[in-house]
Amino acid sequence: MCAVPYTVQLTKPQLEQTIKSHTKFVQDVRYAPTGDHFASVGSDGKLFLYDGKEGTTLGEFSGGHSGTVYAVSWSPDSKAISSCSADTTVKLWDVETRKATTTYTLGTGLQHQQVGNVWSSPDIIVSLSRSGEKPVKVLYGPQKAVTSAIPTSTASAGVTFLRSSGNATPLTGQGHTNLVSGLTSTPDGRVFSTGYDDRVREVEGGGFTASVFSTGSQPKSLAATSDHTIFVVEADVVEAVRNNQKVADLRPGGSSVVAIGFGDQKIRLYKWDGKAFQEEGLLQSNQGLVSALAFSPDGSKLAAGDSAGKVILYDVPKRELITTRWSFHSARVNTLSWTADSLHCASGALDTHIYVWSVKKPMKNIAIKNSIPGGVNAGRLVGMGADASVKVWQVKFHG
Repeated sequence: MCAVPYTVQLTKPQLEQTIKSHTKFVQDVRYAPTGDHFASVGSDGKLFLYDGKEGTTLGEFSGGHSGTVYAVSWSPDSKAISSCSADTTVKLWDVETRKATTTYTLGTGLQHQQVGNVWSSPDIIVSLSRSGEKPVKVLYGPQKAVTSAIPTSTASAGVTFLRSSGNATPLTGQGHTNLVSGLTSTPDGRVFSTGYDDRVREVEGGGFTASVFSTGSQPKSLAATSDHTIFVVEADVVEAVRNNQKVADLRPGGSSVVAIGFGDQKIRLYKWDGKAFQEEGLLQSNQGLVSALAFSPDGSKLAAGDSAGKVILYDVPKRELITTRWSFHSARVNTLSWTADSLHCASGALDTHIYVWSVKKPMKNIAIKNSIPGGVNAGRLVGMGADASVKVWQVKFHG
C-alpha cells in the first residue's frame, strides 16, 4: 500500500455580483430543481425570476402579494412556483408567463399569515401558517411546551386531541387561558383538565363543555374517581369537586404533605368515603421531595418519584415498601404512568430520559435516553415536553 501526497488549494469565495431587484428585505431565495433558474421573494410583496447560471434578472412576477412574501418553493418539474405571504394567501405561478394561476385565501388576521411552504410532490403543496390552516388538509400541533396528556377511549387529550392516526385537532369551546397543569379521566371516559388560570374544565367529544369550577389557588394536578369526584391538588389544599361544586377539602397541618409530598419527603394516604378525607397511612421511603405519584390501575401499588431521580414502589394495602431499585434517573422525576395490567410503570424526568420499569423484575428496565424533555403516558408509550412535540413508541416488554 502506498500513499500519494497531494495539496488542496482553498480559495476564498469571490462575490460576483449584487442583485438589487427588491426594495425591502429579501425573505427567501430558491433554485429550481433543474438549476436553470432561481426565484426570490421579499418584504416588498414581490417575486423575481433569475437566470440560474448568470444571475441576471429575467423579470418580476406580475400581480404579487399585498404583504410580505415569506417563502417560495418550486414544483418538481421546475415549471411553476408557489409563494406564501402575510396577506394570508398562497399563490401558484407559471414560470414561463410569470403570472399567477391559482390563489388560495386562507382566512384573515395574524393567525392566518402564511410563513412557509414546500412543494412536496407534483400535486401537494404544504403551507405553514401561524394557526395551521390550508385548503386540502389542516395539520395542527402544539406551539408551546406540552404539559399534560392522558389516554381516553377515543383520543389522548391535551391542548389538542391527538388521534390514533397521529393527526391532531384543537379542542373547541372556551378552554384554559394559561398553562394546562393537569388532565385526568374517569373510568367511564369523562375527561377533566385544570390550569394556571385556576379553573377545572370538562372535555367532551372534541371540545370543552360549559362546565367550569374555580379553584381556591393555583392547581398543580388532579385525579378522578368512579363517582366523578375530582381531586384538585393545590399549593396548600386538596379540593374535592363534584358537579362543579366543592364537596370537601383537605388542608395539611404542620409540615404534613398530601398527595405529592412536600417538605418532609413523606406520603400520606387518605381514605375518601365520598364526603370527607380520613388519614390511613404513612409512606416514607423516598429520599427526596416527592414530585410525582401514580397508583397502579388495580389500586394495589403506588409509584412515587422524587427530586433525587428515584422511583419508589409501595404496596398500598400493606403500606409497605416493594422496591427502591427504580433509580436510574439523574434528575427530578416529573411524571409516572402505568400500563393497564399494572405490571409496568413508565417514568419521565428532568434528565430527558424515559424508563419503563417492571414490577415482577425490578432490576429490569427499558431505557429511552434523551427522548423528550417532559412527561410520559403508558400504553403505547407517549412522551411529550418542552420541545412542543409528542412522540409515540411501541414498547416490547421483557418476558
